[in-house]
Amino acid sequence: METFPRIVSRELDTPLGAMLAGVVDDPAANRPALCLLEFCDRPRLPRELEELAAAIGPVDALSEFESATPAARLFDETESQLDSYFRRARTVFDLPVLAPGTDFQQAVWSHLQTIPHGTTTTYGDIARALDRPGAQRAVGAANGANRISIIIPCHRVIDANGKLHGYGGGIARKRTLLELERASLFS
Repeated sequence: METFPRIVSRELDTPLGAMLAGVVDDPAANRPALCLLEFCDRPRLPRELEELAAAIGPVDALSEFESATPAARLFDETESQLDSYFRRARTVFDLPVLAPGTDFQQAVWSHLQTIPHGTTTTYGDIARALDRPGAQRAVGAANGANRISIIIPCHRVIDANGKLHGYGGGIARKRTLLELERASLFS
């Protein structure tokens, strides 16, 4: 019988609402890695949990008996770094992540992590940077499939006309995150 890695999850409180974090052991790095960070009220969250279960393994809540595990320490570190980010004391995250996806999704998610804090880019700009001009819709779909919000900063992508569009956590949260980042550049 084949066994699958187990993803453990925990809710984290943020100024923008509760987020569900998921951690799994990353066999390539021999350590736990963040594989999910989504707002709990995101309509697509149940589908994301199904996709993660299919790609990695079952998702369970972290039990009180697991409070001293490496996974629990990664949850604590994630919460600490998010707190620093929301206090405008952190502009870069230093957390191990494991984000299963297609090669194209991986390329988009990698590119998202190069967008400087406090700035934005467009779907078309990312498509061109990936040598896929005209693939802005595919970039948008990959952006929407990102399961590690804020850490992989999909909120920094806007329409070519400058309008905010397509954030799974909601446009109000996207606006708040962008304003927070811009304000932290001047504090």
